[in-house]
Amino acid sequence: MKKLLYILCAFCLAGTSAQAQWLRVWSGGESTRHSIADAVSIPYSTAGSQLTIGGSAYSTAAIDSITIVNPVTITWSGSTATVDIPETAEGVTATVTGGDVVINNTCTSIEHEFILKGTSSAGSLTYFGDYKTKFHLAGVNLTSTSGGAIDIQCGKRIDLILEEGTTNTLADAPDGDQKAAFNCQGHLEVSGSGSLTIAGNARHALRSNEYLQLKKSTGSITITRAASDGIHVGEYFQMNGGTVTISGAASDGLQVETDATSEEELNGHFIMNGGSINVTLSAEDAKGIRLDAVTGTSIVPDMQLLGGSVTVNLTSTALGSKAIASDGNLTIGSKSTTPTIDISVAAGVFTDPDTEEEERATGLKAEYTLTIAGGTTKVNATGYKSRGVRAATLTATGGTLTVTNTGSKSQGIKLDNTFVSGQGGTVTGSFKY
Repeated sequence: MKKLLYILCAFCLAGTSAQAQWLRVWSGGESTRHSIADAVSIPYSTAGSQLTIGGSAYSTAAIDSITIVNPVTITWSGSTATVDIPETAEGVTATVTGGDVVINNTCTSIEHEFILKGTSSAGSLTYFGDYKTKFHLAGVNLTSTSGGAIDIQCGKRIDLILEEGTTNTLADAPDGDQKAAFNCQGHLEVSGSGSLTIAGNARHALRSNEYLQLKKSTGSITITRAASDGIHVGEYFQMNGGTVTISGAASDGLQVETDATSEEELNGHFIMNGGSINVTLSAEDAKGIRLDAVTGTSIVPDMQLLGGSVTVNLTSTALGSKAIASDGNLTIGSKSTTPTIDISVAAGVFTDPDTEEEERATGLKAEYTLTIAGGTTKVNATGYKSRGVRAATLTATGGTLTVTNTGSKSQGIKLDNTFVSGQGGTVTGSFKY
């Protein structure tokens, strides 16, 4: 206990340094950030088993460490950028050419943090590192003229924090070999109540090579344009909160791949526990929300829409597209969750120019089993030969599924196997086998 008291006193003294910015309390691999001013007074209670920092109480037995964070600050202004690297940022170097910033981080023992702010119509950030890192978007507006706006070349966990009260905007150059306007080679975890708007002018708007996780505190992510996918994810996608809005994608709105070589437990999963996803799709033969399988493997993708709300609108030009499509199973709701799914299919058929085969625009598609276990799901198919639902098997154990089809030669629910009612839940719509 004396050692902990000594360390805390040292932190309080460190708070007088001009470079000291934040105090982080670590427990179980997660941390809580406090202003350095909160360390001026850290009272103990309950015989020293509890301490309070900035109004938050912590059990001393549960604290792994308390650290002082001196972040690297990158500020853009017009066609220039400045990088402030504190002495404590071990292994961090920067190269600045006009508004283009390249950061190299050779440190593999300290989780450095970077603050990005300012505006540039000819700016970008490229980051190279081999250790987990935090990036704080604190009011940054970047339009790149030579590639991606932000390219994080690090295969580790990347925390992306949308700082409270900030608006952040990114756009890449229309030409170049970049994979996305915002590209992350590792796994991306997003938090913070700010907003992020991205335009992908060359390919994807937002790409995470491994998984993408949106935490409960996430604010809003808006995709206004993508020359390919709006959001492209490898391994798996997990959403616990936030609002995702996607429009203007020339291919899929949100695509999640299954990685044949990944050892991640959730590989091949799409899990939505909360928040909202809103997709407007106008592209032909595409998907609003897509979970892919990998040919030649035994992995069966699993899409679980367990909480929150999903709205997908296939406009009249999205010929042959699918609103929500899983190459494996698709589950909506559970005994204890009540998501809201609302799908509109105004598109008609897509005719393959090579084979002349027709592909119907469809609301819900599952290659294996579609399970309705809770919540409210509505699909309205108004396009020519459009289809509400397509699945191998339909199971309803709770909640409601309502499918209407008013388009000329449209279909309601098309199944490979006969639907057996009486298992719970309510399914309304015309069936075709």
